[in-house]
Amino acid sequence: MVISNHIMELTPDTLEKALGLLSELIVLRGHPTQRFVVCGGSALLALGMVSLTPRPLPEWLLALAEEVRRQLALPEGWFNDRVAEETLFSCGLPEGMQERLTIRNYGAGLLIGFISRRDQIFLKLHAAVDRDGGRHLQDLMDLRPTAEELRDAAVWTRKHDPSEGFLYNLRVLMKGIGHEAPDA
Repeated sequence: MVISNHIMELTPDTLEKALGLLSELIVLRGHPTQRFVVCGGSALLALGMVSLTPRPLPEWLLALAEEVRRQLALPEGWFNDRVAEETLFSCGLPEGMQERLTIRNYGAGLLIGFISRRDQIFLKLHAAVDRDGGRHLQDLMDLRPTAEELRDAAVWTRKHDPSEGFLYNLRVLMKGIGHEAPDA
């Protein structure tokens, strides 16, 4: 059954509705409660601005997320596990990240921790340098980081990628947004 061929914009309200519906489907289909940490665009959206190791999502959960996507006409990939494929998580996350999570309960089937603004800045700076800007740089700029936050994030990124190429790209990006990267 198709509600609409129009793709609904993913707003804070539609995200809340989608996660609530996903939680209901998890319970109705008899699956175990799921707990996640969300970062990236969805965390930015949800917040208006447990273990943290990613794992591939179970196929049944991806199928339920697809069902929610179709019912609410959400964009493809609205709920995904792409971050589980990234090497950043194997390098370590910003210190204290777990304590800064904003926890939201979406019913009996789903509990989500959204990362803080500070941690978003760290991860978005790393992603923007690693992937030549793009949407990650725009997300970073939308967060309006202070010079101190950018400096701290830059120091953290260097611990995770000490290569000369990354340092060069970090310096170029920081200069492009009007800041200096810390030495080495």
